[in-house]
Amino acid sequence: MTQPLSEIRKQIDALDAEILELFNRRARLAQEVAEAKLAAGETDNFYRPEREAQVLQRVRDLNQGPLDDDSVARLFRELMSACLALEKPLTVAFLGPAGTFSQQAAYKHFGHAVQAVPLPAIDEIFRAVESGDCQFGVVPVENSTEGVITHTLDSFLNSSLGICGEVSLRIHHNLMGKQADLAAIRKVFSHQQSLAQCRRWLDRYLPGAERVAVSSNAEAARLAAETPDSAAVAGETAADIYGLAVLQRNIEDEADNTTRFLVIGRLAVGPTGRDKTSLLISTGNQPGALHRALAPFAQHGISMSKIESRPSRRGAWDYVFFIDVEGHRDDAGVAEALRVAQAEVSFVKVLGSYPRAQA
Repeated sequence: MTQPLSEIRKQIDALDAEILELFNRRARLAQEVAEAKLAAGETDNFYRPEREAQVLQRVRDLNQGPLDDDSVARLFRELMSACLALEKPLTVAFLGPAGTFSQQAAYKHFGHAVQAVPLPAIDEIFRAVESGDCQFGVVPVENSTEGVITHTLDSFLNSSLGICGEVSLRIHHNLMGKQADLAAIRKVFSHQQSLAQCRRWLDRYLPGAERVAVSSNAEAARLAAETPDSAAVAGETAADIYGLAVLQRNIEDEADNTTRFLVIGRLAVGPTGRDKTSLLISTGNQPGALHRALAPFAQHGISMSKIESRPSRRGAWDYVFFIDVEGHRDDAGVAEALRVAQAEVSFVKVLGSYPRAQA
């Protein structure tokens, strides 16, 4: 027999009080962790990506529902973010302005208790982290439908920064504006990649509207708020920030449209057992050079999940390769494959080993 609603609410109130007490007990323990680290002389960075990845994986494994694993992970991410802010708040640069998918990715990875700093270009994010103005940066690196973001890959060529983590973000594009009648919309603002990712929908429902590429989807929302008979394609967060109505949700052509972001910084990340390692190599223009460089990974049963070539900028037709392999650089197989590969290439740089992104 179902309990009376008043009794159910009493139980919820009692549980809420218990949960609040447990939250604060955890926060006090986080403060003790900070004190222990300070006593040991650790003052630069209290954030440990491998520890947080292990906690999130553990709560997923322990979860028995009815909340799904992703919902549980989001709750614990925000709890850890708030506790870390009590130890030492993080400053994280992202590709701005406010309301972009890069900001959403930063919050997904670090939680909302960080100080998120919008910057107008990818190279400025690298400079902010290199100079110490920000501890970490979040930059897009590839989209499942539109491919690689070359500015991010090129920035690693001359940077001392490494990769500390990755974020996989499902991209849902929304048409938003102040003009509710689609037939009255004469102009659509968005980033060029977002326009491309919504091409079929725009062809069908707004064939006569001019498509204007701008620097970001957040900038598109700002312009749509100021421009009569216009709309923007952007994430829902931008609609809230710029006071726009969402006219149509999820207009992306591919339902599984996903963007991968990298977390950049100076932190060396320990192994978790579910890791990825990113490399930058140059082989020289010799027959079979790339095959010889990659063969050690195959021989040690190490899967390669990505390879991308970019001009090295050191000479005509000279290229470097960005490579992702499964595993951590400290794993025995990966370490041995790297050792052998180094003898086969003219240059190799491990950009970082880091926990693989959860969905």
